[in-house]
Amino acid sequence: MNTLNTAAGLPGLNTGQWPFITRKQRVLRRLLLLGCYTLIFAFAPATAQDTAAGYHINILTATPVQSIRGLSVVTDEVVWASGTGGKVGNSTDGGKHWKWTTVTGCDSCDWRSLYAFDARKAIVLNAGAPALIFLTEDSGNSWKQVFYDNRPGIFFDAMQFFNEQEGIAIGDPIDGKFTVIRTHNGGRSWKADPTPALPAAAEGEAIFAASGTSMVLLPGKNVYFATGGQVARLFKSADNGKAYTIPLIQGSSTTGVFSIAFRDAANGIAVGGDYKQDTARKGNCMLTTNGGQSWEAPTVSPGGYRSCVAWISPRLLIATGTSGTDISEDGGQHWKKIGKGFNVAAKARKGTTVYVAGKDIGVLANH
Repeated sequence: MNTLNTAAGLPGLNTGQWPFITRKQRVLRRLLLLGCYTLIFAFAPATAQDTAAGYHINILTATPVQSIRGLSVVTDEVVWASGTGGKVGNSTDGGKHWKWTTVTGCDSCDWRSLYAFDARKAIVLNAGAPALIFLTEDSGNSWKQVFYDNRPGIFFDAMQFFNEQEGIAIGDPIDGKFTVIRTHNGGRSWKADPTPALPAAAEGEAIFAASGTSMVLLPGKNVYFATGGQVARLFKSADNGKAYTIPLIQGSSTTGVFSIAFRDAANGIAVGGDYKQDTARKGNCMLTTNGGQSWEAPTVSPGGYRSCVAWISPRLLIATGTSGTDISEDGGQHWKKIGKGFNVAAKARKGTTVYVAGKDIGVLANH
């Protein structure tokens, strides 16, 4: 207390200077000290724990889907979700009401990749063999098969679109090369890239389909995708397919990068870990400011294995996985757990609402 009094520049508050003080003086001294503490706490820098305290997840609805991993948010009101059992759902009122359908003949499909164009048109891609892509243009009332591949080892992990016409999907390696297919007519037909142009995989390297976010598309039709397994790397089409090591935990089939997000061509984040040890924080998150050429760990990592990460604003991010959901308000340097875990999170492309999905579907709230 003496140190505080001296530092505060309040002479006479040290009892050694006033050996005899009245009751009124004691009350005054306590009031002054309380004011000092108030000023100190008022001007102290806020921690991640303090500033993230208002964030939480509001559950919108339970679903008939055992596991949702596909999530595409067009606007604050228009959102689509997909997952196991061949099921696809969509809402046009901000998640208050949902229409769920099962794609005909696909009861066993797991739609882990989903892209919605608007309230009527969406496209889904399953994980596993045979690889199937289905398209709807009437809000899910009917579906048309637009792609089929039954090669041994076929397994797609992510699908994204540059614009209304041009899209790309990427899958695990076959004969040492990652699988890449493209569309130039809004998903109505797809064509594989020629084998010589495909990026080469290392032994034991693959892509995770945990949330359909292991690939991102950037302006200039640049494609970034990340891997896991025996190695964890970032591949960039802008660098002629060059791969950069990401120092997340790696070395087994359950470890590596599960999701990436880039604010721009330079600033990005990779999350993952080991899904069999979903509360382990070591090596589960890395940040880059030079387009993935080098990576650094945050000061405080997310609370465990995370299967999805997404930018909300230039400083605000959300990450989620089986053991919890976290928020960072400083560009990914500090993370605070705000609630239970989900499989996937996504922000509206034309809006501000952030949705999460697993078994339930919810939205991020702050109040």
